[in-house]
Amino acid sequence: MSDRVSESSIPTTQLATPAAAGPLAALVNAGLERGLPANAQAEQALLGAILTNNKAYEHVSDFLQPVHFSNGLNGRVYEAIARRIENGQLADPVTMRGEFEHTGILAEAGGPAYLVELLNAMVGIVNAGEYGRIIHDCWIRRQLIEIGETVVNNAFGGTPELDGPDQIAAGEEALFKLATDKGQDGGFVSFERALIEALGTAEQAFNRTGDIVGLTSGLRDFDKKTGGLHPSDLIILAGRPAMGKTALATKIAFSAARALMREAEEQGGRPAGSVAIFSLEMSAKQLATRILSEQAEVSGERIRRGDIGQKEFDRFVRVSRELQRLPLHIDDTPAISLSAMRTRCRRLARTKGLSLVVVDYLQLMRPAVGTRIDNRVLEISMITQGLKAIAKELEVPVIALSQLSRQVESREDKRPMLSDLRESGSIEQDADAVMFVYRDEYYLQQRQPKDSAFDSPDKYIEALEEWQRKMALVHNKAELILEKQRHGPTGTIPLYFEGQYTRFADLDTVHEDYGP
Repeated sequence: MSDRVSESSIPTTQLATPAAAGPLAALVNAGLERGLPANAQAEQALLGAILTNNKAYEHVSDFLQPVHFSNGLNGRVYEAIARRIENGQLADPVTMRGEFEHTGILAEAGGPAYLVELLNAMVGIVNAGEYGRIIHDCWIRRQLIEIGETVVNNAFGGTPELDGPDQIAAGEEALFKLATDKGQDGGFVSFERALIEALGTAEQAFNRTGDIVGLTSGLRDFDKKTGGLHPSDLIILAGRPAMGKTALATKIAFSAARALMREAEEQGGRPAGSVAIFSLEMSAKQLATRILSEQAEVSGERIRRGDIGQKEFDRFVRVSRELQRLPLHIDDTPAISLSAMRTRCRRLARTKGLSLVVVDYLQLMRPAVGTRIDNRVLEISMITQGLKAIAKELEVPVIALSQLSRQVESREDKRPMLSDLRESGSIEQDADAVMFVYRDEYYLQQRQPKDSAFDSPDKYIEALEEWQRKMALVHNKAELILEKQRHGPTGTIPLYFEGQYTRFADLDTVHEDYGP
């Protein structure tokens, strides 16, 4: 008996050959033979209703676009009618005939008889909204078919540069773009509308108490200087290793999430938004341990070693239960692509609401799926532009952490500057705000005098005392250097840093109850 297995005995889903596409192709062709989703009668009935009574346009104007019509000619007719109505002019068969003849629409449709056909198709303006929804639904179905066809072609190797996970990300991005955009193309916004939105923002700020207009960072002096974290802003938080970038970003993210929870509790509902942390360097478990360590005031190092008592462990458990309800979400996918990040942010915005995005850190990201760039500066530029696009599209602040170049270490004054940013040109240009975290204590600690460097004990003791005096001045102190702020002042904000719990706070203790 032969050990060979005939190819026919293998399920077609397991055959990685073009033959496997046979049944699938047959299904697709069968679907296309039925025709793409469309309703020509609804399109003509709607156009006829609007031409008969322009008030019918009000039932569909807020969601229906010319692109939604399956018949391109009907879409052009709808566009011409809408343009005339929105200009405050009458759009009926008499007034529209001249425009249709001038643009060639009437000739393309077969002459004046087409206008008569539209009027005869009209059933009543009461049904105009329903006709519009039918047209829009058919358009969504056609888009789904197109997306599905792209996904299938990619899966069969139509785009070799995309691996499986990248294809999933691309498919998800297309679906969520369809779900959120619904065919609404970007365009000009009238100055009147922009003024109304600006007035609404000013009114909201006027009605709020305190100095915070945007989302709180949990740091009093930072919020006073910036007004909080504002929608659509890209904020770069940079620093050298061991300065506490991740700790500070985690503090801001945690404070924002707790503020959202408290606001929801006061209103008796669910949080209106959530905070997303993309941790490309640390795992979700490590990040959660850091937050627990800070809130429970139990050293993270002792937690890892298991060197804690029963009371500390009980406090650890109690705090963890309190934190479970926070609208805080962590994604620790390493080297995540910009496309995948955008898709996951969109998904979170639709399902839970989204108020803040934190990225730790941008040099570990990959550009959008399908792009291959050898130039690192150009790659970082694409990433920062993509992060800014996410901030604008979802109308949320995005905080992106960034590394600094080693040239900081060669200077006597090691306080960072904008030129110290790695690939600084694009980062500095795209960011709405750039801030650096700096701790003088870290560098001063490395310069502790050694007795072997002095020729007499007295000189050593004198140098040691001077060093201790300087250490006392900078102990548990940090600086948040706001080097760029597009909408406000710059300057240095003093902070308190507790290394034992990797915790940042306001420098003084007068306002311990400030913020969330």
